[in-house]
Amino acid sequence: MLVSLGYPLLPEGSVQSTVVYNGLGFVSVLVIALGVRRNRPPNPGSWYLFAAGVLTFVVADVVYEVSGLILGNHPYPYWDDALYFLAYPMLWAGLLGASRGRRRYDRPRDLAGAIDAAVIAVGVGLVYWVFIIQPTLSDNGTPMLTRLVTVAYPTFDVLMCTVVTRMLTRAGSRSPSVLLLAAGCLLNLACDVVWTLTESFSEYSGGIINSGFLLGYVAWAAAALHPSVRPHTAALSPGGNDFGRGRLSLLAACTLLVPAVLFIQGVRRDEINWMAVGIGAVALFLLVLARVAGFAGQVREQSVKLEDLAMRDELTGLANRRLFEQSVTAAVAAGEAQVCLLDLNGFKTVNDLYGHTVGDRLLVAVAERLSGALRDQDVVARMGGDEFAVLMPGADAEDGDVICRRLAEALREPISVSGHELLVAATFGIADTAGTGDPIELLRRADVAMYAAKEGGSRQHRRYSADLDDRAGEAARLGVEMRTGMDTGQFRMVYQPIVALPEGRTRYVESLVRWQHPERGFVSPAEFVPVAEQNGLIVELGEWILRTACAQFVVWRDQHGVHAPQRISVNVSARQLNEPGFAAVVAEVLECSGMPADHLIVEVTETAVFGGGTAVQAVKDLSALGVRIALDDFGTGHSSLGLLQTVPVDVLKVDKSFVDNLTMAGRHAVIATALIQVSNGLGLTAVAEGVETAEQAAELHRLGYQYAQGFHFGKPAAEPDFHGSAVAVV
Repeated sequence: MLVSLGYPLLPEGSVQSTVVYNGLGFVSVLVIALGVRRNRPPNPGSWYLFAAGVLTFVVADVVYEVSGLILGNHPYPYWDDALYFLAYPMLWAGLLGASRGRRRYDRPRDLAGAIDAAVIAVGVGLVYWVFIIQPTLSDNGTPMLTRLVTVAYPTFDVLMCTVVTRMLTRAGSRSPSVLLLAAGCLLNLACDVVWTLTESFSEYSGGIINSGFLLGYVAWAAAALHPSVRPHTAALSPGGNDFGRGRLSLLAACTLLVPAVLFIQGVRRDEINWMAVGIGAVALFLLVLARVAGFAGQVREQSVKLEDLAMRDELTGLANRRLFEQSVTAAVAAGEAQVCLLDLNGFKTVNDLYGHTVGDRLLVAVAERLSGALRDQDVVARMGGDEFAVLMPGADAEDGDVICRRLAEALREPISVSGHELLVAATFGIADTAGTGDPIELLRRADVAMYAAKEGGSRQHRRYSADLDDRAGEAARLGVEMRTGMDTGQFRMVYQPIVALPEGRTRYVESLVRWQHPERGFVSPAEFVPVAEQNGLIVELGEWILRTACAQFVVWRDQHGVHAPQRISVNVSARQLNEPGFAAVVAEVLECSGMPADHLIVEVTETAVFGGGTAVQAVKDLSALGVRIALDDFGTGHSSLGLLQTVPVDVLKVDKSFVDNLTMAGRHAVIATALIQVSNGLGLTAVAEGVETAEQAAELHRLGYQYAQGFHFGKPAAEPDFHGSAVAVV
């Protein structure tokens, strides 16, 4: 570049200037070839063709200089002009190919960029024709060949301008390499224009103009050397037809060239070339019209696509909630319709065990099965998460029930996803238009029915009835009152002794929550705990229970010393275990209360941890803290003995149902016997629940049980009697 900028300082017409000018040209050609070999662009043929065009340019320069030295002047026209004209087609083809990047057979044609290039070519061509080409051709004092050669240069310049414009307007192609190519072309074009004008006025200044030509060579060589000459494969940008500010300004300037030509000719009092101006104006009008039409067409196409995307679920391609609600509105207006809502049971477990990618693929597979089980007129939608909805327009209650059973049957077979055989079930709620013409009410009824089905079991469908609203309303009211009760201190804690056999002395206590409502009176945990699980209040309530129990344990330890219970147990729900950071909450409670971790027992049910995932990890994190883990109501849930090996269990609480008939003859003691053997074999502590008689306690002790709890030893109380006489086993 320094050589190019310093070129005007060399003596004009000297041997040094000739050697530097032509030598730099040959070096540029060599550098282009080396750059192509080093960077290996995806279209090397176009680059080599472009290098051949540059080489032809340089050879033409040499012929120009040699002819001047041999003949004493520079004939015009001469063979060097023929070489210049031969170079242009190679430069055009090479530039277009080199700037295109990697070919993609699925790549749409960038018609907008081609039209933009044509607009610029017509506008610039009009200026060239009116002020350079036509005056030159009209000069009868000049030989025709000279005139043709003279006008050929600006003509080629216009075509070169079109090529450069096409390079720069092609979507996604403005890499540094392409910009350097364009810069070299613009330098060559500008120098050619100056040369044409100065030659016309016999004011040619070779040094400055040649310096510009040399800078063009340097820019072309740099384009081949730049790493961006090897672009990444990419689809055509959808914005290729957009009107950016720069492009709009350029197109506006080109369309204004028609009135500009008229204005200049009027000011100069030249004879106006109406034919050229008219043809240019019509051509520009048609091109701009085509451009605007293409842009409008693209806007319409994108609008349709956006509308479709806005109405479709991105993952499954099914209708989304918005489209489904619109379809329900139309179906209700047309007459009878059935709406079914369903969600997958245990889907969260799939995400926890196998990851969200497998979960997403499972949803896609479920969507396909649901779609295949429906009639042509039915609509299936994904409402969000693992919840789907089905609209059955024109169907009566019998048809709706049949379709629901068909949907359940479609999900009965395992689904193969990413090498895993997954068995999924769904809970269905269905409602019809009987008694309502409101589509929102229809959806609400189906939702109520689905949640009622969940309460009754996971593999069934439930049809809406008015009494479900009463139950749902009662649950909602109870939830609101729970919120108030928690804020006003209506909940209290009681503690039931867990005694050692046979002496019956209290060793542990189990903490239990009670709710004394100011109007309802005593509300059983069997009523409010399921509601709290559903609305999420169980998380806040469970933390309050944990803090209260741990604080109470520390108070008892300080007050009663050796007579205080050794450990305290707290029941934890599945919702709590799946709450992020639950183990951290327990650690913080233990630290704040000053209670040792191994004095706390966390009781979980088999169902809560059977599915694995987040719940099992939470249990493992608690065990790592030193907290002891108890499986509550063992034997009534999934009853998987493998669970005792996968979950860090310390205490096995044998359900009351295995204790009730323990003293009866026959098979009634078999399970209780087996469970104490399992506990002893695994090194676990077994606790028998629901002991109500001395005979049951005695039989449990005979079987090997060391701990028990139940009304026989004491009912839950706010302050159990740790110093009183224990109930001994007879």
